[in-house]
Amino acid sequence: MTHQPFQPVLTRGAHAETCADPSSVMTLLADSDSTADGFTTYRSTFAEGAVGAPAHFHTKATELFFVISGSLRVLVGEEVTVLGAGDFLAVPPHTPHAFAAAPGSGADVLFVFTPGMGRFDYLRLLGRVMRGEADPKEIAESAERFDNHYVDSPVWRAALEEASGEASE
Repeated sequence: MTHQPFQPVLTRGAHAETCADPSSVMTLLADSDSTADGFTTYRSTFAEGAVGAPAHFHTKATELFFVISGSLRVLVGEEVTVLGAGDFLAVPPHTPHAFAAAPGSGADVLFVFTPGMGRFDYLRLLGRVMRGEADPKEIAESAERFDNHYVDSPVWRAALEEASGEASE
């Protein structure tokens, strides 16, 4: 296997594109077109109570999580756990996973997908859907294009219900 070289990628925070929705801000750092499909990376800052992503899996990419600050509740397979500042998680292809800000916390998380796959358009679409500017069915219709396949997870639904019960107490 040969690796295609790419030029160094520098994204200055002050110039990075952001996608905001009511509960998070995604800072787009490097997409696959600038890394010869080696990786895609972005940073998400989740407000307290932010829902994050529902249960899904990728067929081609490994998704890497690094928690910069706060706490992130994650589903990996059938297990729910909480990641704290400094924690790292790698989710291999075909593994169902989901994430949300942990109850009572926000989270600042660096995400990396490898190999890269033009995901910035997907993140932009998510922002438009969350802001009510696009139809949610566009997300389902883009599953193959963005290698993002949603699944039902009773374990994740139960974790979210438990969290909403804790928040209302």
